[in-house]
Amino acid sequence: MHVEVIGSGPPLVLLHGWAMHGGVFLPLAEALRDRHTMYLVDLPGHGHSRDNTVPVELDACARAVLEAAPVAPWCGWSMGGAIALHAASRWPQRIPVLAMLAATPRFVAAPDWPQGMPVATFAAFEAGLAADWQATVERFLALEAFGLDDARVRTRQLRTLALERGAPSPRVLAEGLRLLESTDLRPQLPTLEIPSLWMAGRRDRVVSPLAMQAAAALTPGARFMQIEHAGHAPFLTHPQEVAAALLDFLAAPTPPAPPSSEHHAHATV
Repeated sequence: MHVEVIGSGPPLVLLHGWAMHGGVFLPLAEALRDRHTMYLVDLPGHGHSRDNTVPVELDACARAVLEAAPVAPWCGWSMGGAIALHAASRWPQRIPVLAMLAATPRFVAAPDWPQGMPVATFAAFEAGLAADWQATVERFLALEAFGLDDARVRTRQLRTLALERGAPSPRVLAEGLRLLESTDLRPQLPTLEIPSLWMAGRRDRVVSPLAMQAAAALTPGARFMQIEHAGHAPFLTHPQEVAAALLDFLAAPTPPAPPSSEHHAHATV
């Protein structure tokens, strides 16, 4: 699995969202490179990890990242946030701090989770993926930028970034949508053992800030914050604000990790 290492200082792992790759975090990495050594992961099947055959599933992806990165805080964006939250709930001894960036424990709405994406909207993405995956990715990128003052510019930026390392295969895209559709990590929130930051963009039309606020309310010791003029990709539109929030959060004292008898080796990257 491809991992790009940038910067100096304590480690920080960054996980991207659906149809993207680790390079999407470069503006944020530039803002943090003097304070942290960042591990920009290309998740299996994405970017330079396109030939990696690990399935796009929570446990499989989490284990793959654990093998490729040191003990470190994880920051997950969108789908990457679901993977990060799953890993943090299972292996808190490896992930002492969690930052959720425009990410939620449950992506799709339910009767007891009205803050999620409407079921009909998500179903349209699934149907579109089978008919024309390229057009479906385009629509998703447009939704990520929707509501921003410079939405067209940001959509073009996201499109360029998405294709910069080659598009993931339709199989990987379908696996990612299934992950988003089926994941519900709300039961893990009340027992999460590590500090967590839930950072939302007020104009986000993919992951509602209300969903993130509700998730933070279910999580002991969680901190919620909102970037006023940001959408679904605040690290692109407001990298300095995201960097400042992460630095403030990561500088806070971290309680000691609970002991564990399970050992996880990690590869040198």
